[in-house]
Amino acid sequence: MDGAAIIEQLMTTEGRIDPYPLYARAHELGPATPAGPAALLAVGHDAAGQVLRNPAFALEDPQAMASSDAELLRHASIALIGRSILQRNAPDHGRVRSLIASAFNARRVASLRPAIEATVDRLLDDLAERGADGSPVDFMDAFAFRLPVEVICELLGVPIGDRLLFRRLASDLTIALEPVQELAELAAADRAAEELTDYFIGLVADRLARPTGDLVSDLARIAVDSPDRISGAELLSNLVLLLVAGFETTTNLLGNGLAQLFHHPSAAEGLRTGALDPSLFTDEVLRYDSPVQLTSRIAAAPGLTVANLPAPPGTAVFVMLGAANHDPARYPHPDRFDPTRTDSQPLSFGGGPHFCLGSQLARLEADLATPALLDRFPRLAPGGVPTRRHRLVLRGYETLPITTR
Repeated sequence: MDGAAIIEQLMTTEGRIDPYPLYARAHELGPATPAGPAALLAVGHDAAGQVLRNPAFALEDPQAMASSDAELLRHASIALIGRSILQRNAPDHGRVRSLIASAFNARRVASLRPAIEATVDRLLDDLAERGADGSPVDFMDAFAFRLPVEVICELLGVPIGDRLLFRRLASDLTIALEPVQELAELAAADRAAEELTDYFIGLVADRLARPTGDLVSDLARIAVDSPDRISGAELLSNLVLLLVAGFETTTNLLGNGLAQLFHHPSAAEGLRTGALDPSLFTDEVLRYDSPVQLTSRIAAAPGLTVANLPAPPGTAVFVMLGAANHDPARYPHPDRFDPTRTDSQPLSFGGGPHFCLGSQLARLEADLATPALLDRFPRLAPGGVPTRRHRLVLRGYETLPITTR
């Protein structure tokens, strides 16, 4: 099986549900391997990290998309993501990212700890009430979604009454991040992009009239006073990105982590007793079953290589984050879940200029939530058969039934 065949298999339902056997096959081909004309797979930890850190491996921005496939940018979801920092290169990426980054610096994230702890306690109370009669409760809906959406919405300034609207919209929008076979598959993503954009148009107008000191208020004022720093269209696209990215990854991190605890009760006991450092557990979940499995870059300069394979300008490089996190050259027994690893450096949040702004916040939420969940519910157990989302890029559960007593 060559690199192109591995990509083809990853696109199947079976490949999306369990990509790890295919990653193992890819590692047999080397840290990087051709994947068809003008395409490479980067599966080694060092090779993937090298591509992520080198800005000469660029993102396919809207201008590049328009030149290769003008039809793509007629889709609202593709256009919206293309205007956000997720899909922009220098200098636009740095210009806008610098305006947002202060909201996610270490001091600001640390200051959110009491609010996160209070939210965790409130959601655990609700979980206890839902499961009081012993009936199954969907952990993904009742907790894994609600915690990070509460946190990011508080940071942005989204009103409390609006926050539960976003799970379906975010799920639909992120279809646009997945490799699609037909552009018609983007219909749900396009509707979500339009609904989310309309929502933030209204919220921005309200915050301009009545600023409250939140991130939406601050960025909206900058867009009005200094449109050369962030345009109105960029403002809306990046607010949608911050909302969706602010809970999608963390939701999957929490669900993937709980699933591993059911398979590894000794880890659950270690977290309950304090014998296991929650941050080590979070690191291992990120490594073992990354919420983000794949990103891509385009070689944008001559003379580039990936693990000694030439990458001429225009070469597409598929950076297989999930595979890199299972690189046997980097991790002994990579397919073994081992939360006592102390040398883990998972690439789940990317690297280089596009390293995830919210990585510290996601880690803090997981570090606080998982031990609290186990402490509150000593008899926490699976409550049914979980269902996986059929996604390749964003990996997580659609449902994860639990019982709390």
